[in-house]
Amino acid sequence: MAISEQLRILNKLTLEERREKLRTLSDTEREEVQTHWKLWARSEQLPPPGDWRTWLIMAGRGFGKTRAGAEWARAVADTDPQARIALVGASLPEVRAVMVEGESGLLGVCPLRHRPEFEPSLRRISWPNGAQALLYSAGDPETLRGPQHSHAWCDEIAKWDNASQRATRAWDNLLFGLRLGEHPRLVATTTPRAVPLVRRLMEEADDALAVTRGCTEDNRANLPGRFVRDIRRQFGKSLLGRQELDGELLDDIEGALWTRALIEQCRETEAPELVRVVVGVDPPASSGGDACGILVAGRTEDGTAHVLADASVQRASPERWARAVARTAGAWQVDKVVAEANQGGAMVGSVLRAADIALPLKLVHASRGKTARAEPVAALYEAGRVRHAGTFPELEDELCGLVAGGAYQGPGRSPDRADALVWALTELMLGKAAEPRIRTT
Repeated sequence: MAISEQLRILNKLTLEERREKLRTLSDTEREEVQTHWKLWARSEQLPPPGDWRTWLIMAGRGFGKTRAGAEWARAVADTDPQARIALVGASLPEVRAVMVEGESGLLGVCPLRHRPEFEPSLRRISWPNGAQALLYSAGDPETLRGPQHSHAWCDEIAKWDNASQRATRAWDNLLFGLRLGEHPRLVATTTPRAVPLVRRLMEEADDALAVTRGCTEDNRANLPGRFVRDIRRQFGKSLLGRQELDGELLDDIEGALWTRALIEQCRETEAPELVRVVVGVDPPASSGGDACGILVAGRTEDGTAHVLADASVQRASPERWARAVARTAGAWQVDKVVAEANQGGAMVGSVLRAADIALPLKLVHASRGKTARAEPVAALYEAGRVRHAGTFPELEDELCGLVAGGAYQGPGRSPDRADALVWALTELMLGKAAEPRIRTT
């Protein structure tokens, strides 16, 4: 039976019937049929109708965003020998590992007899018909200044580093160069985060923007059942679960001390040389409830604070979270461990001393509520005196749930990570600490 006839038959079947029919085909027929994307794609993974210029696929993890982006780029290359496609990711290694060589990347979705040639040294993919794709890092916006393209696929745009506005500059430079051909188009695939670039796209939405939304469970048929069950059980409808699984773009809470835009403005790739480092600890009331917040922060000689690590542990016994604090203090060679002693009193000091008798421990007692303690720390962010050396999703969700003069509205029962950070930054920036010593490591 000819391949075209097989395709017509398969196209009329349900997904399960197609899989059953596939078992009856020869190896050659099976390899050919498996690469016909329209047979296997869900409708939301196919390009939407209309005269759009940008197609934004913003959905939960495991939805099939990467496969949709790769198949769209492949279809462009197959049908347009003049196509010049920009492949843009958070970094060049990620572009190569995910967009090009990944299981759902361009090389993986193309049949062997139509597979393009990848030249890593030139950052170039070439199809037999003459179409080409070039690899770019959003972390180096200037590489997109000048080159011209007819199409572009941008992956995980919410993950692009926006320190010094790199993400938005990379996007703008790409748009200026998207001018080849009669109908330039761009596809952006991402898990939603309320970063400036994503918010800008949504706020500027018009007929030129098509948006596809979706959640992890939409692709349940292609995901391990245990993964879907376990990940949903763990994160449920928490803020992190709503964002990473349900694909929601979470809005800021009215009156919150921190906004996501404020935190993004404070983002940096890595911290500079530090003169003092502390660990803030918010011990849990019990081993079966809240997390033990363990946050590392440091201060530079110019008086700027830098959030370095989130080493918090969930559902830990006193011995376990005390060991986690001791390990963290040793790994970062901290000058002080600041632990709240309201919950457990002397027990907090005892278990921490048992984990490490030499721990440079300072016990503090809260006389005000968590939100009241957080307000002067939030003011440091507003003044540009705190930076985040990386991304800390769970901590940042908690910060954005602290409302001025109100109750906590973030994930979980209590902002344990946020409270630990408040203790650390209070010690570094607002407390009566000793003069910092110059660190040699």
